[in-house]
Amino acid sequence: MPTLDLSKDIQFAHHLADLARDVINPYFRGDFSLAQKSDLSPVTQADQETEKKLRALIEQHFPDDGIRGEEFGFKPSRNGRTWVLDPIDGTKSFVVGRPTFGTLIALCHDSRPVLGIIDQPILKERWVGAHGTPTLFQGQPVKTTACLNMASARCSSTSPLQIPHLWEKLYKKTCMMVWGGDCYSYGLMANGGIDIVIESGMKPYDFCALIPIIQGAGGVMCDWHGQDLTLESEGECLAVSDKALIPEILDFLKS
Repeated sequence: MPTLDLSKDIQFAHHLADLARDVINPYFRGDFSLAQKSDLSPVTQADQETEKKLRALIEQHFPDDGIRGEEFGFKPSRNGRTWVLDPIDGTKSFVVGRPTFGTLIALCHDSRPVLGIIDQPILKERWVGAHGTPTLFQGQPVKTTACLNMASARCSSTSPLQIPHLWEKLYKKTCMMVWGGDCYSYGLMANGGIDIVIESGMKPYDFCALIPIIQGAGGVMCDWHGQDLTLESEGECLAVSDKALIPEILDFLKS
């Protein structure tokens, strides 16, 4: 991919994340409506209000850009650019008052994620990844850890239900297994705290923002077959802190 000048897009993405914080924070550990979607996942008033405001701002400033959001679907792009939004990734954590959810904002060029933000509005923590530049956490560069094998890896997944045939094997194969965290776990990987995140059932709004962040910190993100993730991908996602882990973990996933 050629070098892109994303400086204005990064500035705008920060503006989107700031807006999301302003909407979400008053609802946290407060009163809000809660409903269940057709896939049985929860959705709150905060999810919906946040996405509506983010979409409106994108429409105002970039009317030809596409938008794909978790709550209100897909607006096709007229120029090859698509913003991908998950207003609250980790709605269950948000509902119970645990500050490990996050707002995910991504920009894709021709279906490939080139810019991503993870924002944790309660802790006021933000990761920013952009194609060709180091990942920043709180404005400072961060880097994943070197990890040469699964036996020394700290592994994470949101829930055993996402990897029902793997979770017991991962306990035996890795140094440590931790659960929960949703997008927050990927930020912790960028900071050097986690070596493997493995999940399934993922949608583009779940992973597009994570890819530039992991890559810019020195890690790798792909599907369970080692293929790049794009706006058209769905399902199985793997993130590792060190590319040296890829052959071993791909073999493990085939077993």
